[in-house]
Order: sequence, then C-alpha cells, then structure tokens
Amino acid sequence: MNNENLNVAIVGATGAVGTKILEKLLERKFPAKTIKMLASKRSAGTEISAGGQTYIVEETVPESFEGIDIAFFSAGGSVSQKFAPEAVKRGAVVIDNTSAFRMEEGVPLVVPEVNPHMLNEHEGIIANPNCSTIQMVAALQPVKEKFGISRIIVSTYQAVSGAGAEAIDELEAQSKEFQERSNSKADILPSASAAKHYPIAFNAIPQIDMFDDSGYTLEELKMMNETKKIFGDQNLAVTATCVRLPVVTGHSESVYIETDDVNATVEDIQSAMKGASGVVVQDDPSTQTYPMPLFAEGKDEVFVGRIRKDPKHPGGFHLWIVADNLLKGAALNSVQIAEELIK
Repeated sequence: MNNENLNVAIVGATGAVGTKILEKLLERKFPAKTIKMLASKRSAGTEISAGGQTYIVEETVPESFEGIDIAFFSAGGSVSQKFAPEAVKRGAVVIDNTSAFRMEEGVPLVVPEVNPHMLNEHEGIIANPNCSTIQMVAALQPVKEKFGISRIIVSTYQAVSGAGAEAIDELEAQSKEFQERSNSKADILPSASAAKHYPIAFNAIPQIDMFDDSGYTLEELKMMNETKKIFGDQNLAVTATCVRLPVVTGHSESVYIETDDVNATVEDIQSAMKGASGVVVQDDPSTQTYPMPLFAEGKDEVFVGRIRKDPKHPGGFHLWIVADNLLKGAALNSVQIAEELIK
C-alpha cells in the first residue's frame, strides 16, 4: 500500500468513536490525501469541524468507497456487514470496530503492540477487538512474553460511553433525577434490546449485552474468545465478568493471572510492563498511586497498578488496568492498525 496520498473513509463519522478516529488521524498526521465522512441518510449534510477543517457528512452507499484506500467502520455490526464487503470489492482495506467479523476465519483481530504480524494475513477486512479486550491484552502481552500466562480471570468495570451517546445522556438525566428524588427513567442499559432496563446512576449493573445459554453475556464471551484469538492460544483459560458503572469514559479491570514461571516477582511483572510500548505503570501504594478512569480519560496509554502476588498460588498475580475506552479501546487502536499497514 502506497503510504502517501491515501484516500480514507470513516463510516459512523458522527458517532463517538468516529469523531475520535478523525481526531487521531489529524493529531498523528496520518498521510491521508482525503478523508470522507460517512453516516446514515439522516446525518447526511452534517458539518464536522476538526483540525481547522470542516467536513460534510455523506450518506453511506456502496459507491461511497470508489477510490478509497482505507475505510474505518464504527457504525454498528449490521452496517459493517452490509457495506464492508462493498468497500473491499472496490479495493479498500476495511478496519472494522464492530464485532461483525472478529471471530471469522481469515479476519485478523489485531492490537498492534501484541500481534501486528497478523496484518499480513488479511483478505480485505481487519477487525478491531472489543475495547475491554484491547486494554487487557496490551497490558498482559509483555508478561506473557517473559513469563507465560496459563489463566486469566477478569472483572470489568465499564464506562457508559461504551454503550453510546444515548447511555451518557441517560446517566446525566438519571443523576439529576436522583438528586431531585424523582423516578429515574431507564431505556438503554444494560442493553437496549433487553426486556428490562435499569438505572445506571449510583448503580452497578452486572450485565453488558444479552445473556447466552451458558449464563455468560455476549460481552463476556467476546473478551474470552477474542483474548484467545489475539494471543494465538486456544488452550488459554479465560473467564470474564463484565459490569457497567456510572462512569462516563474509561474502562477499569480487575485482572487475576497465573504465570507459567512460579518464581516471577511483583518487581518482575512491573519491570516487564514498564518496558512495553503504550503501557504506563502507576503502582505505589505508599503514595496511593494507582490508575483511575477519571485521570485516564483523553490519554492514549493503558495504565496498570495494584500489582500484587496471590497469597496462595505461587504464579498468581492481581492487577488493576485502566484505559480510555474510546481511544485505545477503539479509535486509537484502529488508527494504529492503519499505521502498521502502511509501514
């Protein structure tokens, strides 16, 4: 792929992730000759200003991808399924931020710090992993490389921005209603298609997406299956519990791992992570230094702290991982994939 004068398209350009993709392309000086902003018919004509430029949103149709080199998709799985093949047919490489293609054979599921070599195997579509999966595997990759990992148990504490702008609006409305002691109206969470909806303000909802027959939610299964695919280890034991919290932006994760090297120390784990690209260790209990979503918002890095050895398992460690779910968890990782493609 010629790394100069690239024609780029962003599908879902008016959404939270779409606007962040545009910001990151401009901020990182991605070599785009043109950037086409695409969305639904009702959003056509909307103006988006960024980097001193104004972009006019166009309706997404198959012909939108004529002459496009890279197309970022972030408008929902059904949109990706409909238009991604059309983009590939017209010569574009698709970087898809939905779950539509993640587990398909022949579609690389990529976090550039972990498995960039998989980009060589793409057939036109590259999948961006789930936001919670991205930050976890990015943090754990240096540990896996040095000490091996046989088991992962993760509990996530996910921000409402992961459920879209409507979820943020609902959190803000419910917070106001709570203060006024009125009844909170809930229509979005835990999932818009769920039979019941619960308020998120001053609450914790142990359900993200719908339940599978196994008792796990689809979000939990995504984390479990995607981690195995990214690490290239189907025998890796991964279990997840995903919880939604009343935080606007920034996912947090409590992660337990079992390393193959039972002699590894906390200092060894910290050292491995400190040398990893895109990972920042914030871990000093004596000064109450640890990652928090409030301070990770707007930052590109994955932050790790509270690293401690399990009192019973010789290779067991507990960690706390935090990242901006709209950036490293979505938009930034997509742009980094595109940067790897043109290297």
